Amino acid sequence: MGEEIEVIHSWSAPRSLSTSLMYSFAQRNDIKVLDEPLYANFLRVTGVDRPYKEELLSGKENDGNKVVKEVIFGAGVKKYRYCKHIAKQRVPGLTNELMKRGKHFILIRNPLDILPSFDKVVPPSFLELGLAELVSIYSELSELGRPPPVIDAADLRENPEILERYGPLVSDAQIAEIKAALRGLCEDLDIPFQDSMLRWEAGPKPFDGIWAPWWYKSVHKSTGFAPAKKYPAPFPTSLYDLLEQSLPFYNMLKRHARRSSSYYLNSTLPHPSLPVPANEKLLAWVGDEIVPRETAKVSVFDSVVQGGDAVWEGLRVYCGKVLKLEEHLDRLFDSAKALAFSNVPTREENLDSKIHHNNLLNNILAKIEGNNAGADDAIMLDKDGYVSETNATNIEASDSLGKHIAFLSEERRVLTPHADYCLPGITRATVMELVLSESLSLEERRISLSEFHTADEVWTTGTMGELSPVVKIDGRIVGDGRVGPITQRLQNAYKKLAEESGVAIPTYQNS
Repeated sequence: MGEEIEVIHSWSAPRSLSTSLMYSFAQRNDIKVLDEPLYANFLRVTGVDRPYKEELLSGKENDGNKVVKEVIFGAGVKKYRYCKHIAKQRVPGLTNELMKRGKHFILIRNPLDILPSFDKVVPPSFLELGLAELVSIYSELSELGRPPPVIDAADLRENPEILERYGPLVSDAQIAEIKAALRGLCEDLDIPFQDSMLRWEAGPKPFDGIWAPWWYKSVHKSTGFAPAKKYPAPFPTSLYDLLEQSLPFYNMLKRHARRSSSYYLNSTLPHPSLPVPANEKLLAWVGDEIVPRETAKVSVFDSVVQGGDAVWEGLRVYCGKVLKLEEHLDRLFDSAKALAFSNVPTREENLDSKIHHNNLLNNILAKIEGNNAGADDAIMLDKDGYVSETNATNIEASDSLGKHIAFLSEERRVLTPHADYCLPGITRATVMELVLSESLSLEERRISLSEFHTADEVWTTGTMGELSPVVKIDGRIVGDGRVGPITQRLQNAYKKLAEESGVAIPTYQNS
């Protein structure tokens, strides 16, 4: 009788390169592999039909708990035992020891790749795929304090663009990519990587399940992880509904993968940083649904994407109250009416040019110029060359939308450009009111760029940025290069206003 061994559990949906990965681990000199040891129990419990059902039930142990105790966790000779599991085979009644013991990882594959080949043996269905159970397995292991590594099958495929560049022989670069994925998985499992995992001999294997003739024809022809198709075949329209059901579960797990790589769906764009980390867990209202931040998306066919015809408002909450809520809602409805929108949510459901629209290309181009100049923001001019506003957006953070320039002269007059060529911002109007309430002189007129260069103080206004001081313009120091006394005075007045006014949010909880 051998000693107790370390069990490695691989969980996946069908057609996810799980057999190829099993063949890869089987090349190691320290491991024994088991091909779907819970399959017979799955057939017995569920009663589903398979061409090999009777042969499997009569030839293999079909008591799931016996399999767990005597087969999966039974004594052995080699140091490791690799168990290839299909997620749907974890049926009710199995002992909790299955999840509590051993090292688990999850292998995922895009349903776009799974579904077209699935119905060679059985008709595809959501239950047959078992992606919901795969998410359940991830969640359960995470609750146990053991979140499993997730690897995408796309990381194990030879990149077709590399093959095209170097020809049919697998390049060193290609091998390095696959090797990196396998090495990373081994690191996650805390086992040493072996180069032997990269290749195997073609043909059936003695450890194949009896279902191999029905499912393993392609993998039996392989000697390594086969290349993906550069141009996948058109996706069958008959499977569209099933794809729509399955993709959210795949995407949910993909977010936890050590790499995101599907050669035709891959994005190398970095995730934007969040000024307030707590906002990572926001909920958003999209259409008629409340969804988590990660799934708050609109279709690429939506007119807001095609033409930018959308309107928006940014609100800021102070101590559970929304400042200037009614003014923001007024502008939102005015903007929607100007664009002839219908089916606009009511004021109760909603709870800075003149229309607050989403078509901000000019502002983005200005921001790019500002970035290239090493500036925090870009000043935008009107058609006659007078100052209008800043670019109204900030790439590094989202808290600078809707900025407007305010100017303070030597005579302590506050000047601001006309709103003829900029959005009449709500914070801008609020600060103008504060200027008057603080017994300061206010003048709204055309202002040249040179006047800003020689100003005593300059600031911007916006819902998120409030009053933000400007200390340098075009390399020229504004005033003495520090936040001026009038700026501070108005900042304090604005802070007091925010604390004392606003529309309370009934369900607000101060954390």
